[in-house]
Amino acid sequence: MAKNSAGAVQAETRGTDTSEITSGLSRDGVAEITSELRPLLADVFALYLKTKNFHWHMTGRHFRDYHVLLDEHAEQIFDMTDDVAERARKLGGTTLHSISDIAKHQRLKDNNSESTTPEDMLRELHSDNRELTRFLRATHEVCEKHNDVATASLIENWIDQTERRTWFLWEIVSDR
Repeated sequence: MAKNSAGAVQAETRGTDTSEITSGLSRDGVAEITSELRPLLADVFALYLKTKNFHWHMTGRHFRDYHVLLDEHAEQIFDMTDDVAERARKLGGTTLHSISDIAKHQRLKDNNSESTTPEDMLRELHSDNRELTRFLRATHEVCEKHNDVATASLIENWIDQTERRTWFLWEIVSDR
């Protein structure tokens, strides 16, 4: 241990993994967790853009209600992106670098249709949010396996938010 000019003890960090410094997680744990966070982040970006796309292209008699709802959903989804990416970096991993990197890692499908009905938009978003919940739960399991309680805690909040979006969309599209 070295001392700084004020006499405080400083840890020698040369040759030490960032993960060991910031989280205490093993190198293998960090590798597995960050390799789960990368496609998760890609899916969150893909869902954000699809939600905004449908928000921009919404039509019909419920235009205002759906337009506002999808804007709220998109904002909530976008808010996840920085937290996911920064969590990977805090652990000592890397994250996405570009749009092509997102496309390479995303599992949710894009919708490039010129025209989609409002009902089909909402059904697709309902399905994608359900799928995102599955991806979040799978990532949570990996975090628990490596005792990464901080990432698991964030994911629990994102699951709750995603389930809420799924519920709202289901209440609109269900044929009850």
